[in-house]
Amino acid sequence: MKIELLKNKVFCCDDDKKREIHPFWLRERVNGKEFVDNKTKQRLFDPTKLENNIEIEKLKISDNFLEVTFKDGVFTKIAIKNIIKEFLINNDFKSIKKIKWDSKFKDCKYFNYEKNFFEGKLMIKALTNFYQYGFVIFRDVPTENNYLVNFANSIGSIRRTNFGEYFNVKSKPNPNDLAYTSLPLAPHTDNPYRNPVPCIQLLHCIENNVTGGYSTLVDGYTVTEELKKKIPEYYEILSKVKIRFQFIDQSVVLESLAEMIQLDKNNNFKQIRFSPRLDFVPLLEREKLELFYNARKKISELYNSDQYKIEFKLCSGDLLMIDNHRLLHGRTSYDVNEGNRFLQGCYIDYDSTEGKLNHLKRKFNL
Repeated sequence: MKIELLKNKVFCCDDDKKREIHPFWLRERVNGKEFVDNKTKQRLFDPTKLENNIEIEKLKISDNFLEVTFKDGVFTKIAIKNIIKEFLINNDFKSIKKIKWDSKFKDCKYFNYEKNFFEGKLMIKALTNFYQYGFVIFRDVPTENNYLVNFANSIGSIRRTNFGEYFNVKSKPNPNDLAYTSLPLAPHTDNPYRNPVPCIQLLHCIENNVTGGYSTLVDGYTVTEELKKKIPEYYEILSKVKIRFQFIDQSVVLESLAEMIQLDKNNNFKQIRFSPRLDFVPLLEREKLELFYNARKKISELYNSDQYKIEFKLCSGDLLMIDNHRLLHGRTSYDVNEGNRFLQGCYIDYDSTEGKLNHLKRKFNL
C-alpha cells in the first residue's frame, strides 16, 4: 500500500485499487501543537465546527511524511505510515491470529514475574501469547497482601462483580457457588448470566498442597470449529437459539439471554457461553428442541472429552490468565483433609489487555 498525489488530491493505492482520501479527513488529522494537546493527543478544536468544503492548496511528500497546506491557511505534516495504518483498519490485537489447540498442546509458555515487569518487553510477549492461545501463565507472582489486585490494575482495571473486587476460591461452608467446594468442576465459562460477560479471568494460586485440584482448560474455539465442520446443523442451532442463563443467591438475581456460540457480524467465532447448571432453554417447537438438546449434548461431550482438554497443577505464585470468551476452565476434585487449596480470582475486560499492548508497542516503537 502506498500514497500517491495527483492534482492536489491524495490517493491510497493498494494493488489494483486507488481510493481518494477526502480533504476533510486529512484536515481532521492536523497535528500541530495549536491543534492537538501533546499529552492527551486530544483535539484542541471541534471538527464539527469546520466548513465541509475543505480544499487543499498544496501537497508534498517528504521524508515519509505527507505535507498538506489547506486553503484555510492551515499546514500539517502527517506520517504516511499512520495514514496507511488507518486504511488497514485492524488493531494490533486483532491482527494476532488465534492458534487452535487440543490435548496434544505442548507449547505452554511460562513468564516469570520480575521487576518492572508490567512496563517491559516481556509483557508484550506474554500478551501476544494470550491472544494466540487464549491463556497465559505467570510464575513467581507475589502472594502476599492480595497482590492479585495490584497485578490486575497494572494491566488495566478490575471489573467488580457481586463476588467483590476479587474472590477467594477455596472450600467453605454454605457456598453460593460450586467453585467454593472441593467438588470437581467440569469445563465451563464464568458468568454467562452477565451482560456483558467478563472477558478475562485471573486466577492466582496462593496455596495448593493437595494431591488433586488440577486445573483444566479447553479451547472452545477449536471445539466449535470442529463442530461447524462435522455437524453443521448442530453448530447452526447453538449459534442461533438464545437461551436464558441465570444466577441466584440471597442478594441478587442475574439473567441474560444469549447464544451458546456467539458469532460476529461476519459469522465468525466471537464468544462461547457454557455452564449447564445455569442454562434454561426457551420453549420451542418439539422438533427444534429435539435438535437443540442433541446439539447441546454433543458439544458438552466434546468440551469434556480428553481429546481437547489439558490438565496441569498450579503452584504457589502461579497466576493463570484466561480468555473467558474463548476458553472453558475447570478443576479435578481434591480432599480438603490433605491440605489447603487456595486461589484468588478477579476479572478484567479486553480493553485492559488491548490498551496495555498498544501502549507497550508504542513505547518500544514496535
